[in-house]
Amino acid sequence: MMETTLVSVGLGISAATLGSILWSIAFPERRVWPPKRYTSITPILVWVPTFSLFGILIVLGVLGWGDLAFPTWLRFALGIPLIVIGNVIVWSEVTHFGVPQTGGAKGTLRTAGMYRYSRNPQYMADIAIVVGWIILTSAPSVLIVGAAAILVLVVAPFAEEPWLNEQYGSEFEAYRASTRRFV
Repeated sequence: MMETTLVSVGLGISAATLGSILWSIAFPERRVWPPKRYTSITPILVWVPTFSLFGILIVLGVLGWGDLAFPTWLRFALGIPLIVIGNVIVWSEVTHFGVPQTGGAKGTLRTAGMYRYSRNPQYMADIAIVVGWIILTSAPSVLIVGAAAILVLVVAPFAEEPWLNEQYGSEFEAYRASTRRFV
């Protein structure tokens, strides 16, 4: 019962987030992401769903630990490094950007650090964390909710890039021409 509820809530958070991102792609003049204005409520709207979804994935992983037939050596040999590397990348870039800019506040165009290799290293690192957790926990419910979360992380840059182009113009155009979106 609890697992089913958590899967439903996780899929609901993913669907709502994906819906707002798709809305922002379809109607950039009325976009939700990135926010038109960064206000005191923006961090709540960005971080509560994000951390809730990751929290749900953690709990689902504990509840369904080892239910899929992944070999134990593979789970630990791939899962843990993906989680660790993903966290190192995410948190190192958050420290360079700052939490507000990571959460949609205007700032400067970052092209250094991991952004030399990918225009979206934080999203790629978040995907690595989720994939690592899917593999490590070997839990069917984590696979389901994790796949939805990954879809959100893959689609989000398509809402951000028009905004980045508006903000940084030719500087972003040059960066986009020289750096891949993902890997």
